[in-house]
Amino acid sequence: MENNIKKSVVIFGVMFFLSGFFITQIRTENPQSENRVFVITVDGSINPSSAEYINSGIKKAKEKNAECLIIKLNTPGGLLKSTRIIVTDILNSPVPVIVYVSPSGSQAASAGVFVTLAAHIAVMAPGTNIGAAHPVALQGQQDSIMNEKATNDAAAFIRTISEKRARNIQWAEDAVRKSLSITETEALNLKVIDTIATTINELLEQVNGKEVDVQGSKKILNTKNAEIVTVEMNFQQEFLNLLSDPNIAYILLMIGMYGIMFELYNPGSIFPGVVGVICLVLAFYSLHTLPINYAGLALIIFAIILFILEIKILSHGLLTIGGVISLVLGSIMLIDTESTLEVIEISWQVILVAVILTTAFFVFAISFGIKAQMRKPTTGVEGLVDETGEALSDLNPEGQVLVHGEYWNAESLDGLIVKGTKVKVIQIKNLTIKVRKLQN
Repeated sequence: MENNIKKSVVIFGVMFFLSGFFITQIRTENPQSENRVFVITVDGSINPSSAEYINSGIKKAKEKNAECLIIKLNTPGGLLKSTRIIVTDILNSPVPVIVYVSPSGSQAASAGVFVTLAAHIAVMAPGTNIGAAHPVALQGQQDSIMNEKATNDAAAFIRTISEKRARNIQWAEDAVRKSLSITETEALNLKVIDTIATTINELLEQVNGKEVDVQGSKKILNTKNAEIVTVEMNFQQEFLNLLSDPNIAYILLMIGMYGIMFELYNPGSIFPGVVGVICLVLAFYSLHTLPINYAGLALIIFAIILFILEIKILSHGLLTIGGVISLVLGSIMLIDTESTLEVIEISWQVILVAVILTTAFFVFAISFGIKAQMRKPTTGVEGLVDETGEALSDLNPEGQVLVHGEYWNAESLDGLIVKGTKVKVIQIKNLTIKVRKLQN
């Protein structure tokens, strides 16, 4: 008993020492720090998840009385609705927001231009670029009137942001109308951004003492020796970010439909049905966060129906061809962006893989079904046709034969067949088999 107590004391002592050591390390990492800087990272498309992530980052920075919030940004663009939400949150943020296009090789393209220009302080790392915000039709060319309306709307939006933050309004509009894209050095010279920094620590040194306008009040940043607090996405935000990928939504939709279909064809299998329902629920949740064209969704469902009918109805491949065409068109039309400014679509590679696998499966199922229909019956009375047996009595023309170990009443189609002669079953009628002599 005493030994156990001693061991416990030693273990707790070691744990206490180690915990104290690590706590000391964290505290002494910046011992003179009396302020904090929160850092969040947006690496990917602008979607509802990233909008929620930035919103929660601003709230946490406010709650902890942080000096500012830094958004490390690397994005090819995203949804217009989410972009407007993010810009609104940044423009009305109670704490200064610094957008930092980083690391080297990153970009702030399309929607990322709006987010960067909306920041209180815009910073880029060496080897990054910003721009290319011109509306581009992804799902087919728009007519000139609709294209002009989308461009004018985006231009007005970006002019408003640039004017609010006293940035280069002309370049911002040209980024929309002429799809201009520039490097970090050009952006600094054109007064699109405020500074260039290689690291966050260098950024904090450069912005220290800068005055920014926060909700109509002037605030001087005190970021010297600030403690850097990194805020990661929580599980819900990570999960939503994953589901906000249109490729994931599309794959879940297809798996869900296949699962339900397999369950209907094999009642009681359970597993395909359970997986199908789960995938469909996740797919519909994911599609809810994306701009969906219901005509495209209807075409995908119609394609599955055609594939199923091909198994039931022999159309010599016509229904399969119609299903493939419907699936391709539905997949292309599934994501219907509200504006051509939005950069979001289903990858062609994903569509091709889904179409090829679906087509291959149903072609296999159809060929298997046709072979099954053409296969000679192996059970029941029909299975006796073309089988051989032996006459147990003289057939003149009627008598008895032995086929497959069973006694059958038989009728000869070749006249007299003597007992012991090998015979071949030709036909079955009213439980009487008609036979002929087996030719050697």
